[in-house]
Amino acid sequence: MNTPPPPRTPHRSLRVAALLSVAPLLLAGCSGAGDDSRSGTGAADGADASGLRFAMITHGGEGDAFWERVRKGAEAAAAKDGVDLTFANDSDPAGQARLVREAIGDRVDGIAVTLAKPAAMKAPVAAARAAGIPVVGLNSGIDAWKSQGLLEYFGQDEIVAGAAVGEKLNGLKARHVLCVVHERGNVALEARCAGVRKTFGGETENVYVEGTDPEAVDTVLTARLRQDADIDEVVTLGAQFALDAVDSVKAAGSRARVATFDLNDDLVKAIRAGTVQFAVDQQPYLQGYLAVDSLWLYRTNGNVSGGGVAPVLTGPAFVTRTNVASVAKFAAAGTR
Repeated sequence: MNTPPPPRTPHRSLRVAALLSVAPLLLAGCSGAGDDSRSGTGAADGADASGLRFAMITHGGEGDAFWERVRKGAEAAAAKDGVDLTFANDSDPAGQARLVREAIGDRVDGIAVTLAKPAAMKAPVAAARAAGIPVVGLNSGIDAWKSQGLLEYFGQDEIVAGAAVGEKLNGLKARHVLCVVHERGNVALEARCAGVRKTFGGETENVYVEGTDPEAVDTVLTARLRQDADIDEVVTLGAQFALDAVDSVKAAGSRARVATFDLNDDLVKAIRAGTVQFAVDQQPYLQGYLAVDSLWLYRTNGNVSGGGVAPVLTGPAFVTRTNVASVAKFAAAGTR
């Protein structure tokens, strides 16, 4: 049974290292709700959203285009709901855990968090729950969110997505897939490759690269493709790495094709040009939007998406040369 939202408590100012504060936008130009727009359409009578403060804390790296899309979605929901949102990220699991603890200490009204390294987040999530702060998950941790007591989860089932990629590659008559993992130990990335292996009829080989070093990524991929001419498909787990893989294929003189998870504007152009076969879109903007909006709905109306027992899936959706035009303008705007 879902418990009602805990009572709100007074706050002191949020002091979290590496945070990017998001000032709430004026809603007059975004809604026709007049003076009541800050409480949100459909909010319970008497529910007061004014002064609500949420923190979104992810494992994303600085300047990553994927996480900028998550952030844009979160900001859009915060503006609509009239809440203050603080966005923070740290790719180091200990650093991410510290940011969650500091947000707890500042008594925010809700926390949205990724569980790329679930073990590292277990204690801070438990501390948030003990403090009466609702926590929702997004993007990573679909197998851990319920056991850690999160209210809701928004993201893609990576095993299902990977399995869909494996089936697609079967249809494309691929025989030897190189699955490129750009962050060792990230459960979501490992699940993607495991999903590919589950359904793909040929050989699936994982190769590990340091995703924060593009030159190292190119060096590893080029060397592996030169070593084995039988590799005919490279599957990357992030849009920017697909573009790196295209260069590596050329440098190695390989006949391999490239497909990827995730999307950005440059990747859309590559699909249009035919240098990348397809992308699996998990809709990061939607993940950020739903995570923030869900906290607002819980605080103002006691709603829990999925009833607290089922994740809310945002993917997978395939973007190919035949349908890429329908998402191109959104990708150019940084929301797909």
